[in-house]
Amino acid sequence: MDEQVAGFALNSTLGLSIVVVFGILWVCFGYYLGRSNKTHEDFALAGRNVGFAFAAATAMATWVTSNTTLVAPELTYQFGIWGMIGYSFAALGLIFFAPLSARIRELLPHGYTSGDFIRLRYGVWAWRIFIVISMVYAMGWLISLGMAGGILLQALSGLDYHIGMSAILLICVTYTLFGGLKAVIATDFIQALIIIIGVVLVAVLLLVNTGLEPIHEQLSVEHPQLLSLLFPAAIMFLFNNIFFGLGEIFHSNVWWSRALAFKRKVAFRAFLVGGLLWLPIPIVTGFVALAAPSLGIFPASPDMVGPSVAAHVLGTFGAVIVFIVVFSALASSLDSLLAATSDLVTRDLYHKHLKPNATDTQLFSMNRRVIIGLGFITWLFCLPQIATLGALLNFTGAFVASTIWPVVLGLYKQRLTGTAAAWAMAAGTLCGLVSYFVVGFYVAALVSCAVSGVITWFGLRFSQTDFDWAQLNEKEGV
Repeated sequence: MDEQVAGFALNSTLGLSIVVVFGILWVCFGYYLGRSNKTHEDFALAGRNVGFAFAAATAMATWVTSNTTLVAPELTYQFGIWGMIGYSFAALGLIFFAPLSARIRELLPHGYTSGDFIRLRYGVWAWRIFIVISMVYAMGWLISLGMAGGILLQALSGLDYHIGMSAILLICVTYTLFGGLKAVIATDFIQALIIIIGVVLVAVLLLVNTGLEPIHEQLSVEHPQLLSLLFPAAIMFLFNNIFFGLGEIFHSNVWWSRALAFKRKVAFRAFLVGGLLWLPIPIVTGFVALAAPSLGIFPASPDMVGPSVAAHVLGTFGAVIVFIVVFSALASSLDSLLAATSDLVTRDLYHKHLKPNATDTQLFSMNRRVIIGLGFITWLFCLPQIATLGALLNFTGAFVASTIWPVVLGLYKQRLTGTAAAWAMAAGTLCGLVSYFVVGFYVAALVSCAVSGVITWFGLRFSQTDFDWAQLNEKEGV
């Protein structure tokens, strides 16, 4: 009761109880599913036999992250309507990845990671640059997800940030460790249903309790720039976010591992449907933030505006719904990222760099050890709460946007060489980082993508060699 008087919709006991109950359910479910994992391929790629329903659900649920549930309100709070609309354009990443996923499944029938493609297609130097980019992005996303767990509990119940952060990391590490990708995809299916139902409920309750007219009037008088379609920084963010989203998905092993795990004829439809299901979610979650000024809510940190407004307007029942939705969204992304990043480390660093003669049993064991290691490292970086979620994630945009052209053109054009791809990724990343610090986060991905695009165009224009697609069909006798 003391916490509610202090302004928190949930008391700390109720918030922690929800975490414990969901944690036990997910861990037990992961253990049950993991019993059928007999090989490294079972653990890493779910036997390459995932059907359409689970495939579409995991694509949508994984993309509903701390970005969608916490950062979308943060950016709407800063940029207004362009913030939520611009964020919804990240759905293009999933939609445009649909044809790429079918191509990936065709060209790499025995592949394990996105790193396999870069190594076989472009050679060792482009591969190593790509691994650096992938690891920086993966750690940035992991840290943001861990931080979001702590922020959620703190905003809704006043429970200490470090308890929430530690709890969600422990839960996700444990059930991913037991079940591998099978557990990740199966829990994603349930979490996707929770997210869709919960987001609809929150939107309906907010409209019933507050209404559109009071929100619009308050913004028109005191914050008209949030309603302006000519807000310059917001327009730049809109285009920057499109390329950031494309870069995130096109390069990340989170999505490549799914493309390689889905059944051959499922990948295209699954990513297309997943993207369409995801499209309205950031608009709904972002709309919540527009109510903040009219309610007199001005959070100390902008990434707390979403849960703070929902809890204030909807009370204990609404806060419970928001809590469960955001917790499910965080878990569905954190488990996916843990699994995919551990695959990348196990395959590309341990197997291909350090121990090429590793047995299937050794790879299986290493994959699990890496999951534990990633969880611990993420926990250490989350302890000081180093930045806001939006700032942390947009920093990685300078890295991932540089991979868009090498990945897309590498899948369809035989002329692009490894040298051109390596320079495109390296130069694009460096220029994107400079623009991030000199201009702002809302242009980092744009600059990175543009520089990378120019270099890949020159690479295609002056190349005289044709790549043999058969070289991507690498068979392993592990």
